[in-house]
Amino acid sequence: MTITELLERIAAGESQTLEFKTSFDKASIESLVAFANTQGGTVLVGVTDAAVVQGVTVGKETLNEWLGQIKSATSPSLIPDLAAHQLNGKTVVSIQVAEFPVKPVSTRGRYYKRLASSNHALALNEIADLYLQSLQISWDAHPAPQASVADLSSAKIERFIQRVNDNGRFALEAGTPLAALEKLNYLVKGQPTWAAMLLFANEPLRHHVHIGRFKTPSMIIDDRQFTDTLFEVVERSMTFIVSHISVAFEFDGSIQRKERFAYPLPALREALLNAVVHRSYTDPSDIQIKIFDDKITLFSPGTFYGGISIADIQADNYRSSLRNKLVAEGFYLINAIEKYGSGFIRIRKALEDYPEIDFEVKEFAGGVMVTFAQKQPESQPESQPESQPESQPESALPIEARVLRLLAMAPMGKRDISAALGQKEVSGQLNKVIRILLAKGLIEPTIADKPNSRLQKYRLTL
Repeated sequence: MTITELLERIAAGESQTLEFKTSFDKASIESLVAFANTQGGTVLVGVTDAAVVQGVTVGKETLNEWLGQIKSATSPSLIPDLAAHQLNGKTVVSIQVAEFPVKPVSTRGRYYKRLASSNHALALNEIADLYLQSLQISWDAHPAPQASVADLSSAKIERFIQRVNDNGRFALEAGTPLAALEKLNYLVKGQPTWAAMLLFANEPLRHHVHIGRFKTPSMIIDDRQFTDTLFEVVERSMTFIVSHISVAFEFDGSIQRKERFAYPLPALREALLNAVVHRSYTDPSDIQIKIFDDKITLFSPGTFYGGISIADIQADNYRSSLRNKLVAEGFYLINAIEKYGSGFIRIRKALEDYPEIDFEVKEFAGGVMVTFAQKQPESQPESQPESQPESQPESALPIEARVLRLLAMAPMGKRDISAALGQKEVSGQLNKVIRILLAKGLIEPTIADKPNSRLQKYRLTL
């Protein structure tokens, strides 16, 4: 580092990769540990927090003594580069450390990471995440202690295999469910992994989705807690969300009226999938979804994984790093998610037709919170679309919304849907609605390669 570069860095101030210290102490070592656990960085000893070069006294063996203290106080031992620089007759020591390949690094039993221009102590789940990430493995790939194949539901496994084969992203041999799970690494030497338990267990692990309809922050109209395997909990949660979103009728001069949900369902589905697939399952907190009159919030335990920041998410400029690789793989194979890391891009795409909705994502209370909020109108227009009240009877809902609610409960064929709607036979209107929902990507056929099969049913896309 040249003198000019050093002066430029000091003038720029403390940052994600730069820390000032007036003297070398335990806090200096904590900063080095935080840098090693993040992106690497430099501690400048002899500079004040206000970026004033104060200088520090060093002797012949000072730098070697500091290096020894750093090595003995860190685990694994850090060996940084130390160099003394003369700035305007004053000595400044730079201590530079690279990002450590095997994380986390600790000092005296404590672990830190660098956020913006300060150090933050790591929670237990963050320590575990860093360790797994550095080894390029994920928690859900480990065998679940005391679990056996008998703890898995054959019906859920067979449904999964059918959906994988229907979507064509992978080929699994039907009739051999255990072999299929071994092929996808959901079984390790005959023992279910955590991912297998999360996706296929007879008795679901107790990771809840707590969801409610609120009139005010303290007035709850409807409240549910879903505890289920992950494919099923997404379906049940989406059913609840759809049932509590108002639908407006829009008229464009044609005979037909158009139905429009208050929020784009594909965007809500993506946010729900992100919460379920990418949450920290080592955190005992629940996924929390709150539906208000003017907004919907979704909270998922666990901050962004792999060093991704909110700025990266907002700029859609990041490389996906998966906390739960096998869980994500399962949802990818059934076509519930696209390529990894595209969820927020798809949410923003779905919101393009909803300029009245603001979207916000932030890290909050050890997790990720996303909010879909309706903008307040600047002035009341003379005429408003006729909106359905939340208490409206089922028969008053538009047929598109009624079909979605039916399919949210279970896959159904056209004849079953028609009967549930009170129709004597499949109508042209129902056929048109099915085509529209398929085109929008809100539903999918259960037999994708035989669209006209008499056994054809339809289900919500997860």
